[in-house]
Amino acid sequence: MRDRIEWPTLLLMAVTYGVWALATTVLWQAFAPLGFVLTALALVQYSSLQHEVLHGHPFRSAAWNEALVFAALPLFVPYRRFRDTHLAHHRDERLTDPYEDPEANYLDVAIWARLPIWLRIVLRMNNTLLGRMVMGPAISILAFVRGDLTVGDAAVRQAWGLHFLGLVPVLLWLWAMPGASVLGYLGAAYLAFSILKIRTFAEHRAHEKARGRTVIIEDRGPLALLFLNNNLHVVHHAKPGVAWYRLPGLYRARKADYLRRNEGYLFRSYGELFARYFLRAKDPVAHPLWPDNMERPAPTDGPATGSALSAAFPGEAVAEDRSVLQRS
Repeated sequence: MRDRIEWPTLLLMAVTYGVWALATTVLWQAFAPLGFVLTALALVQYSSLQHEVLHGHPFRSAAWNEALVFAALPLFVPYRRFRDTHLAHHRDERLTDPYEDPEANYLDVAIWARLPIWLRIVLRMNNTLLGRMVMGPAISILAFVRGDLTVGDAAVRQAWGLHFLGLVPVLLWLWAMPGASVLGYLGAAYLAFSILKIRTFAEHRAHEKARGRTVIIEDRGPLALLFLNNNLHVVHHAKPGVAWYRLPGLYRARKADYLRRNEGYLFRSYGELFARYFLRAKDPVAHPLWPDNMERPAPTDGPATGSALSAAFPGEAVAEDRSVLQRS
């Protein structure tokens, strides 16, 4: 039974706003590097709280929840687009599909084969943890914007309109309060996106079985708090409506079951992830199993739901390849 108000989430939201306000003003003035770093960390926490909100926390009212994250503090992605694409991503049977999973980092082999050599090198570098942190935010923003420009949907336009309204209080704050400059804040927002890429780097893998595609990272350090326990990602996908502070207990109670469920896709910590993949690619860019060697339903009609990596590349090629699959 869910609480009417999830107080830990609401309290963390208040603390995050407070840290953000202090970091962008008093602390930035006192020592700019400290203010810069704390602003970035506050933005990471805020982004994780946006993830909680889209899954129905901390209130039972969706309108109240959305009001909590109306201010577009992280700058780059409209909340409602994050909400819609992320909920589409939770169709586990489509995880890692280059067209049907909006958060996929794989490309169709046919698209990969058409790319120029320099772009293949960039994307291979992006599949190292260092590359994902440095280049990943820019690639994601490009993919998201390009994807949304091709959708032409009223809900997408509304999401961007609300996002621009949400930027107004952020820009007014930066203009009115002594501290962070707009350029400095933009850099902090990029750093926050870079840190979030640590979380998403290994969340999913190509696997024949849908249940084997989602990770467990048994980390209990500061990154686990910043990511609100989404490192226990298979638990979150199994129970997406459960609040962040309950996930560790669920994992401890049924650890063996969850590891059996995800075919043993496990890292002991984020330190292990850095040690193994900081300079080495974790995955190929072209999906190694798609479309014939993995569990997946028939492709949906029409364009892909969101802005997967495929959206960053020519739409004509994508449409052509998907139409072939739909006829097969």
